[in-house]
Amino acid sequence: MTATDKETSQSVQDVFLTHAMKNKTPVTVFLANGIRLQGVIALFDKFSILLSRDGHVQLVYKHATSTVMPVAAVHLSSEAADARETDIRH
Repeated sequence: MTATDKETSQSVQDVFLTHAMKNKTPVTVFLANGIRLQGVIALFDKFSILLSRDGHVQLVYKHATSTVMPVAAVHLSSEAADARETDIRH
């Protein structure tokens, strides 16, 4: 993979989090210290995830996150292919 490929392709993390956010899929976020947080991903960026639940919002730093587990199965293969295809066209 070249530097150009890295710049134009979406990471699995971005595809996964975008899918969960767009579909408002409830997730459980396990932190490295064992704490479990539940909610819906409202926003995310390179460093953090904004988790919403019952009218409250939590800012979770990705470096403190161990696992993000959706409540339902997520099928990303077609979304990842669509994202790569879009990146190639631009």
